[in-house]
Amino acid sequence: MAIPEQFLDELTARCDIADVVADYVPLTRKGNNLWGLCPFHGEKTPSFSVSPDKQIYHCFGCGKGGGVINFVMEIENLPFPDAVRLLAKRVGLEVPEERGNADFRKKRERLLALNKEAARFFHARLQAPEGRAGAEYLFGKRKLSRGTVTRFGLGMAPEGWDHLITAMAQKGYEKVELLECGLVVKGQNGRVYDRFRNRVMFPIIDLRGDVIGFGGRVLDDSTPKYLNSPDTPVFNKGRNLFALNIAKKSRLGRIILTEGYMDTISLHQAGFDCAVASLGTALTPEHAQLLSRYTKEAIIAYDGDGAGVSAAQRAIPILEKTGMKVRVLRVKGAKDPDEFLKTYGPEAFAKLLDQSENHIEYRIEQVLGRYDLTDDAQKVEFLKEVVGVIAGLHSPVEREVYGARCAELAGISAEAMGQEVKRELSRRIRKEQKQQERRDLTPAAQLQPRERSLRYQNIRSARAEEGVLRLALLDPELLRDAEALTEEAFSAPLLGKAFRLLRDRWRGGLAVSLPALTAELESGEMSHLAGVLDQPESLQNGRQAMRDYIEIIENEAEKRRLEGDKDALLAVQKKLLEKKGYGG
Repeated sequence: MAIPEQFLDELTARCDIADVVADYVPLTRKGNNLWGLCPFHGEKTPSFSVSPDKQIYHCFGCGKGGGVINFVMEIENLPFPDAVRLLAKRVGLEVPEERGNADFRKKRERLLALNKEAARFFHARLQAPEGRAGAEYLFGKRKLSRGTVTRFGLGMAPEGWDHLITAMAQKGYEKVELLECGLVVKGQNGRVYDRFRNRVMFPIIDLRGDVIGFGGRVLDDSTPKYLNSPDTPVFNKGRNLFALNIAKKSRLGRIILTEGYMDTISLHQAGFDCAVASLGTALTPEHAQLLSRYTKEAIIAYDGDGAGVSAAQRAIPILEKTGMKVRVLRVKGAKDPDEFLKTYGPEAFAKLLDQSENHIEYRIEQVLGRYDLTDDAQKVEFLKEVVGVIAGLHSPVEREVYGARCAELAGISAEAMGQEVKRELSRRIRKEQKQQERRDLTPAAQLQPRERSLRYQNIRSARAEEGVLRLALLDPELLRDAEALTEEAFSAPLLGKAFRLLRDRWRGGLAVSLPALTAELESGEMSHLAGVLDQPESLQNGRQAMRDYIEIIENEAEKRRLEGDKDALLAVQKKLLEKKGYGG
């Protein structure tokens, strides 16, 4: 975004990365760096480092890294300009809005304002005669109170093709803006019409209180039953959760994860204000990371049917990787939490929550349900499958306790079960060791970036190119020795681009640092460069080292040029021979 470089330099200089990261991650000093558990992936041993000297963070586990702005973008799930504004507010700076950035912000604010007006329109229609069917559904069938309906801003999209279009036109919004928000659809004939028609409407509100999208439920047998806003410039369903804006303030100490809007709303009405739901998509790692910022315990309260069980099985490892305690609620005597609350009441549901199983018990029960243990053949198959579950547990104590429980279920000794678990665990360890050995035997692969799109074509040159960047970042004055080096000489486009950006900043008298490149590079590119900068490099004889690196880069570039000339010559010769043969 077009925020002045001088301002970004001042911002990053004022925002010490160690102080910012410490607000989210407990850090311990070891040597020159600070270490903690990575907030971007689940881990037991700290592999997340913060370098106060270089003002970067880098996780040796998942590979994420960059400067302070990158960290805020990742941890708060914010676009670049919003992360800049958040940090600027932290240190009392005002962001100078250049035209490009001001236009972008103005457009975003207008789309959010449009969504808000649309939510008001739907809410008003619910209370009008044309919203009678929706009112009967929410107040009658679903037994929601007026307070709950108001709190969640529920509404009704009336039957018809252009009610919303007409209403928003009167507010000054154009059809192209409604298209950008996903509120209307363009047909094959070019006609634009309302996306949501004859549906109960659920506004989707983000953590900052902005309406970013909608979900709509039909009141008849038409399909789809639920229709959600598509991804838009202000909405991404894989990174937002319904009702998290309310649940994040809950004092219940946990999050209840449901499958749908109505389950979540019913739980809130019953006093369980910690319920959330994903937005028409399976739980994603981004969802899990988002939840882990607000709670240490997640209770999965999906429907008890096959689809709900499968969804819970997929969600368990995703949530567990964040370090959260994961439990699974069995909704007994009802198909979902909403029906259970209506049938048995909030007190019974609270008891059900207290009885929720940890994810290990749940997974064992799911395996057990597929076998008849009175049949010896099925008993053997049960043990084979459940051994895999037990061997996958991190704690030896958990393996022993749950292994003994499964042994008792199958009628075998705990010792025999322990041996099978130990054998499976050893098999997995051997497999991992072999995979590691294969990686160790191919050192070139170890030097490659994690992202395939950034893969090096010439390892020798790329290693030297990395060295140039490290030296330039450690001592920018060494760039004097690289004045004649061109971006085109670099074999790795990312490294060449980073070199050009750093040298341009040096020539312009700006700060030469990795965090200063945040606005110019993608997050994956910054993560890779943070890893490059985290590698050891000595400034002793730095000028000679810079010259040696440059010599390697230029020699390898010349080889590529000669190879290209050779290939071109061979291609010409081939054409001449083909022409001669054709003429003969």
